[in-house]
Amino acid sequence: MFILVTGGAGSGKSEFAENKTLLFDANPLYIAAMEPSGSEAARRIERHRAARAGKGFKTAERYTDIKNLDVGGTALLECISNLLANEMFSPTGSPERAAKEVIEGVRALCGRCANLVAVTNETSCAGRDYGEGTLSYMKALGYVNAVLAKKADEVYEVCASAAIRIK
Repeated sequence: MFILVTGGAGSGKSEFAENKTLLFDANPLYIAAMEPSGSEAARRIERHRAARAGKGFKTAERYTDIKNLDVGGTALLECISNLLANEMFSPTGSPERAAKEVIEGVRALCGRCANLVAVTNETSCAGRDYGEGTLSYMKALGYVNAVLAKKADEVYEVCASAAIRIK
């Protein structure tokens, strides 16, 4: 089973995804993709750690190259948007290569575990002017999300902590 959970920043998608994951397995793997770079990232990482404390998750920090991660059982990937940024803005990264790596990685994870729940962000509704790098990232994330949504067994959009099943 592959479930994709999307939504805007602060929408409640992470909590929904954690709860959905725990329906499959009491001790799932939490694949953390946010690189601890800077105080804002450290704050967000700590908030996520605190939110899942005591829930039985085992954590694997993996910022790139998830296709070679040995999983088994059930896993929660948090999150596709961080993983894409890590791949894209690496020294050898590009939008096309990053999108390919993320999609191949998720496909590989789906083949290596019984259940995968993946969180991603909705970023293309902001309506602001962005630089070329940010626009390239947003376009690549939109593409990755579309490909993964097509592959997913279930897709949920979370807004204000309310999840709507869209597939």
